[in-house]
Amino acid sequence: MSRLDFTVDPADTGVRLDKYLSDRIDDLSRSAIAKLIEDGKVTIGAKPAQKSTRLTAGDAVSVIVDAPRPVDIIPENIPLDIVYEDDHLLVVNKPKGMVVHPAPGNYSGTLVNALMYHCGDDLSGINGELRPGIVHRIDKNTSGLLAVAKSDVAHAGLSAQIADHSFTREYLAVAYGNIKDDERTINAPIGRHKTDRKRMCVTEQNSKPAVTHIKVLERYGDFTYISCRLETGRTHQIRVHLAYIGHPIAGDDVYGPKKVITSLGGQCLHAYRLGFIHPVTGEYIEFTADPPDSFTAFLSKIRAKSS
Repeated sequence: MSRLDFTVDPADTGVRLDKYLSDRIDDLSRSAIAKLIEDGKVTIGAKPAQKSTRLTAGDAVSVIVDAPRPVDIIPENIPLDIVYEDDHLLVVNKPKGMVVHPAPGNYSGTLVNALMYHCGDDLSGINGELRPGIVHRIDKNTSGLLAVAKSDVAHAGLSAQIADHSFTREYLAVAYGNIKDDERTINAPIGRHKTDRKRMCVTEQNSKPAVTHIKVLERYGDFTYISCRLETGRTHQIRVHLAYIGHPIAGDDVYGPKKVITSLGGQCLHAYRLGFIHPVTGEYIEFTADPPDSFTAFLSKIRAKSS
C-alpha cells in the first residue's frame, strides 16, 4: 500500500475532487479514481471525501493506492542503456521500437521485462502488476530518457513533481513545414478520439489540460527542427499538439500525412533532457541523451537538401 499527497493551489479552488486527481495522476483513469473515492481511499484533511467535493485552496488531499498483486511478468535479459542509477531510482535511455510496459499484444520484450531482470524485486509497485517502477512513459517509437522508481518513496516523489509541473522533460523533434514563430506555446486540452480509441485528439470533452512549449532550432524549408518542453504529460501530447497546429512530426504514422517516411521507423521524436529533484537526497539532477542514428541521419539529409 502506498500514499500520494497533494496540496490544493488557489487556482484549483472550486474544482471537483475527481477531476483534480484525474489531472494529476496520469496512470489512473477517472473511473479508477472514482472507485478509490467510493472505497474511502481518498481523504481531504484526513476525512473521507466524495468525488463531487469542490476543493478549497490549502486542502490536503491524500490517495491510498492498494499494494499491487504479485507481478506475473517474465524477466528478460535485454540490454539497457542506463544513464544513471542509485538505490532509489534509475534513468534509462529507451531505444525506438521498445514498448515501455506490457499490454495486449506486447507481453514480452518491453522495458519492464528488461527492468525486472536488471532490478529483480527492487522496483516500485505503485502502478500495479504490469507497470512496476514506471513513473512516466514515452511511446514505442519515441526514443529517449525515462525515470524509473525502485522504491515507493521515490515513485511518489517523482509523481508529485510531474503533477506540480516541476519535472523537466525536453524533447527534440523534426516537424513538417516551416514553423514561423521562433517560440510558441500550445495550450490545448487532449482527450480520447471519439471513434478511434487508439488515437488522442484536441477536444474539450472528457479531456485533460495539456501544454507544450516549442522552440525552433533550425529551419530546412519543408521541415523544422525543434525542441519541445512538456508542462504536462498527456498520452501522445507532442504528436497531437504538433498535428493540431498543422506541423505533424516526420515519420508519424498515426497523426502525420498518409505518405509516411518509412525510413524513420516511427516519429522523429526523442526525449533529450530529463531533470528533477531527487526525491530522497533533495538534489536537482539532470541528464541528456543524444538522438539515435536514424534521427541524426534524417537531420543530415534535410540539411543537405535545403543548403
